[in-house]
Amino acid sequence: MSYVENKTFAASEREALESFLDAQREGLIRKIEGVDDATARKAPTASSLSLLGLVKHSAIWERRWFQVVMGGREFPDEWPTVKTEPRDADLMVGENDTVDHWVAYYREQIEQSRAVAASMDLDSPCARPDLIECNVRYVLFHMIEETARHAGHADIIRETLDGSRGM
Repeated sequence: MSYVENKTFAASEREALESFLDAQREGLIRKIEGVDDATARKAPTASSLSLLGLVKHSAIWERRWFQVVMGGREFPDEWPTVKTEPRDADLMVGENDTVDHWVAYYREQIEQSRAVAASMDLDSPCARPDLIECNVRYVLFHMIEETARHAGHADIIRETLDGSRGM
């Protein structure tokens, strides 16, 4: 829940960062709620982006930033060991990609992300300096930025699909 929704302000920098990130995550998820799989796969604007592609991409990068970059976890046959081609393959969806699957997977990754972040101080360096030299604070800011960007994309796509507006 964002500070606007509950009308309270975060008591710390960490609470503020986590609250803003959670608000953007939920905003993105709300944009795909109530949309069937076929509609969620559509790219109705000049870009190739779809609601389902944005949620899929966000779920995958949620896992990568928090579990891999911050936490140092390794997953067999996944990035960064395996690079996908084309570069934006995680935005592409097919007939087997479903709203239920990707929203559930995204929510699972969010829970894992929260656990990883909670186990570290904001100034803690990330575990994978071979990928990027940063700290937990940087990742939280970056994820707010990226998730907000994708929630905005999703807002435009959803309005184009059915006229619904607002986050």
